[in-house]
Amino acid sequence: MSTIINGIQSISQIQEIQTLFKLILIVFLSGFVGFERASWNKPAGFRTHVLVGISAVLVMICGEYLYNKTGADPTRIPAQLLSGIGFLGAGTILREGFNVRGLTTAAGLLAVTCIGLAVGEGYYLGAIIATSVVYAVLSYSHLLSDKLEHFNYLDLEILLDNPKEVIKDIKQIFTENDLELVKLKIDKEKNSNCLRVMAKYKEINMNEIISNIMEIEKVKEVVEVKEK
Repeated sequence: MSTIINGIQSISQIQEIQTLFKLILIVFLSGFVGFERASWNKPAGFRTHVLVGISAVLVMICGEYLYNKTGADPTRIPAQLLSGIGFLGAGTILREGFNVRGLTTAAGLLAVTCIGLAVGEGYYLGAIIATSVVYAVLSYSHLLSDKLEHFNYLDLEILLDNPKEVIKDIKQIFTENDLELVKLKIDKEKNSNCLRVMAKYKEINMNEIISNIMEIEKVKEVVEVKEK
């Protein structure tokens, strides 16, 4: 039995095995955050967050590798990564126009980068806890802030053909009626032609909004989802 345990410990100390484990772990952790962002129809989703996380892990591993091989400072490369992430984050902000709506997503990318650095360094527990906290903040903090600001929520299920083709039109209707889009996704659990839309507002003309949506050519039905 002791021989088997020693063998497992020896395998776990192999650098390639450690690297593989770190990469698999960061895919799960960063993907967890990425799925959350994608579900809210944000510009950076699953793939972007996973690639950022993998890059952070590899940067940290490369820093340690250079240190072991040449004695170079292992923190120099990770420090440059944090500077470079700023350009990617700026891209998500600019995509939203002048209302700075992508700022939270940019901050999320920075958080995933730091989580990746923690995984690359081998601080797995810290990375897992940080991922849980980031996910909770991104998913649920708006509930508190919106209550403080006295926002109401509009939750609609829209049945239509080819949902992806009318998303732009629906966004335009919401913008014209001063509704801030919170969530927009295809509800595949119910129907692949069902589009779930959630927005927050202070005052709206509900009948006018539903009428405008119904005027879109491919829309068949609009149902307001009531809280249970």
